[in-house]
Amino acid sequence: MLVVAFFILWIGAISVRLVHLQVNQSEWLREQALDQRRDELKSKMLRGSILDRTERALAMSVHVKSLYADPAEITDVEKTAQQVAEVLKTKPEQILNDLREAKEKGKRFVWLARKLDEDAAQEINKALEDTKLKKFDLPKFAGLHWKEEQKRNYPYKKLAAQVVGFSNSDDVGQAGIEQSQEELLNGAVIQAWQDRDRLGRVYDQSEIKREPPKDIVLTINSSIQYKVEHALEKGVKAAHAKSGVAIVLDPKTGEVLAMANYPTFDPNNFNEFPTENFKNKAVQNSFAPGSIFKLVTYGTALQEKLIKPDEWFSCGNGVIEVGKREFRDNHCGKAISFTKALAISSNLGAIKVGLKIGENKFSNYIRHFGFGEMSGIELPAEMRGLVRPLEKWKGDSLASMSIGYEIGVTPLQIASAFATIANDGVRVRPRIIKEIRQADGKVISTTESENIRVVSAEAALKLRGMLREVVLKGTGKEAAIDGYSSAGKTGTAWKYDPKIKRVSGSKYVSSFIGFAPVDDPSIVIAVVLDEPQGALRNGGQVSAPIFREIAEQVLPELNVVPDENIRPDNLMAQEIPSETEVAPISTQKEDAPKKAEKTATSEKIKETKKENEPPSEEKKSIKQKPVMLNNENENKLSRERIKQKT
Repeated sequence: MLVVAFFILWIGAISVRLVHLQVNQSEWLREQALDQRRDELKSKMLRGSILDRTERALAMSVHVKSLYADPAEITDVEKTAQQVAEVLKTKPEQILNDLREAKEKGKRFVWLARKLDEDAAQEINKALEDTKLKKFDLPKFAGLHWKEEQKRNYPYKKLAAQVVGFSNSDDVGQAGIEQSQEELLNGAVIQAWQDRDRLGRVYDQSEIKREPPKDIVLTINSSIQYKVEHALEKGVKAAHAKSGVAIVLDPKTGEVLAMANYPTFDPNNFNEFPTENFKNKAVQNSFAPGSIFKLVTYGTALQEKLIKPDEWFSCGNGVIEVGKREFRDNHCGKAISFTKALAISSNLGAIKVGLKIGENKFSNYIRHFGFGEMSGIELPAEMRGLVRPLEKWKGDSLASMSIGYEIGVTPLQIASAFATIANDGVRVRPRIIKEIRQADGKVISTTESENIRVVSAEAALKLRGMLREVVLKGTGKEAAIDGYSSAGKTGTAWKYDPKIKRVSGSKYVSSFIGFAPVDDPSIVIAVVLDEPQGALRNGGQVSAPIFREIAEQVLPELNVVPDENIRPDNLMAQEIPSETEVAPISTQKEDAPKKAEKTATSEKIKETKKENEPPSEEKKSIKQKPVMLNNENENKLSRERIKQKT
């Protein structure tokens, strides 16, 4: 009975224990068994590439290896830290502190070196090899292991850096397209496991795949982007400006062919540059546009048939009072046409046009031109600009906004407005993504821009003709292009200084925005310089030359047929001297609008500015290049003379 009782108790105890292990603790024991024999691997598929429109890779990912330590597998922490530090050429104190802290807290993972290429990994394997150690993976060193990762590479370095952006060490986009298209570019996590025997040999494995990342094809042309960045950098340095932005748009499609910022940075080593350089000021900065905003003022008036380009108006004594505020203009003379007023950037003329329009219509057209709203371009942190509601306008707001004050715009917004006039009055929302592809090259999505009619084709044509005079006879002569007709508008606006809480007379934003050729524009180019210093700092002096340099390189690359001829030396017409200041017209009568204007020889006149007067456009003092034939009859005559000589 004693023996039987013993066996009953013994079997009962075993049964209870078995029930406890196989029922109550089955899941826990299963996890422990898997943990002992199974390695769970997590890795990411390579992040999608960013390409320009010509298939050049602006951003791509490559496979790399990262070295980490498992402190639980390390017996001599100090010796390990010393040996690893010698190989990695770093300070052993940091490695030692990290290993000690992890060991005390029971952590089993400490990074030692991140994202090394295969050659560097092989050198480390060789340097740390312990021939006595039996270990199934590399490096043959106790407690050290490799982890497969990926590294982002930007082959063209600084090219389009603010547009492309960059990703951090965890492959998460931090700026530009890398950030805005993170969901498409980010590689899906691949989960896999391997079962090993007691000797570390793999006898079973599995893998789970998910949808692969996508490639992004931009509208940017890397060749044009390079030319624009080079011209912008040179112009910013020449003007001693704080920074600069340049944009090249296709007005018909809304595609951004180039978007440059200076200063810039190298996304391969973004930590070495100020964070301010990461900012894409083409969409993330707003400024008071000044005279370039007169495009909206005159465009609205032409659409509403309130003025005619050749219509004359009286300048009075050069002073106009609006809402108890006086606006002065020393350049208007006694009488002038609206075309001439725009050409010489007369503030008085623009204010008179604005008053004809009225607050309600002007407010509506500002919105129609795309101001006060985001353009929808596929870039992060785009600003809306500043357009106050009509009920918050003051007595002089209409006059101020007519000449580009009391309003904030981004460079892309104002470039899009000029593209509207270049595209016969149709605003095409700008875009910078051309298409989205799978890794195998299959196109899964293309972007199309929305078209919005703003003004009629007739009004746009008239305004293009007026903007042409800005380059021929006005403040934008430095924007004249060899072989092509060009048109545009200069702008020189005082900046708001937060220190003194008002507009500063010593800080400027100087700009030129234009298009070419005039009759059928192929490109719109916007150049904006922030705080140029020195004697030459107006838009016509510092920004227009950058426009010209960009246009003279980009138009031939786009195979745009020249629409003007450069006059041969032996047939050169008398050179028209550049105007430093346009002298007031004292002989013109208001009732003689069609009387021919005499071209005045330019002598530098010191510009006098009064405290309450917005800065008007200074004229360039650099000698103009040989005059290009832009008249059909003159071109015909030149060809006949050349034929006779041959």
